[in-house]
Amino acid sequence: MPVGGSPVATLVTLHPLPTAGGFMDSHILRKASGRLPALANIAVLRFNTRGTKSARGQSHGEFGHGIDEQADVAAAMAFVTERGLPHPWLVGWSFGTELALKYGREHAIDGAILLSPPLHRATADEVAAWNGDYRQLIALVPELDDYLQGPEARERFSSVSHIDIVEVEGGKHLWVGENQTKRVLNEIVKRVNPAAAPLPEWWDGDVAGSSD
Repeated sequence: MPVGGSPVATLVTLHPLPTAGGFMDSHILRKASGRLPALANIAVLRFNTRGTKSARGQSHGEFGHGIDEQADVAAAMAFVTERGLPHPWLVGWSFGTELALKYGREHAIDGAILLSPPLHRATADEVAAWNGDYRQLIALVPELDDYLQGPEARERFSSVSHIDIVEVEGGKHLWVGENQTKRVLNEIVKRVNPAAAPLPEWWDGDVAGSSD
């Protein structure tokens, strides 16, 4: 949460595949939560889906292959509603994009941002269901992605007329390095709080926890 003020928008983050090491502290999500409240006045909610193992421990339940996680997304959105957090957006990364595509339309969100969408679990019908939806849908597709690159992404998302596909030159699935991190965070802020974009390169305020 922003210190000393109310957020203008909220990110509900959905992490990469937990069976491949993804969790709420995966670096883009951790850095979003460390930077965006202060630099862009955006609240960031991170959580581990069921059965996710990390240094913090293991979540209750077992990995549900993107099916049982529907309840996890619903619980996160209920938390946002209970806290009165404004203008929620889903931000999914890899496996998290599958959850956003499959279940995002069930909730009161302003839009969904997809980072490195593999389209392994979301069906063609679930993608097409976003067509004509009033919520924004943005996909950041790395040029060098391991699973879905620009031309195929445009073909497989072609059923959604209003999707904004951003092909990131030199980008990789895991968005490794500070340059890729800054690109991702700036693309998020441009949609969620345009007045705060581009993000400043320096922060003169207090720093708590890590330097991310």
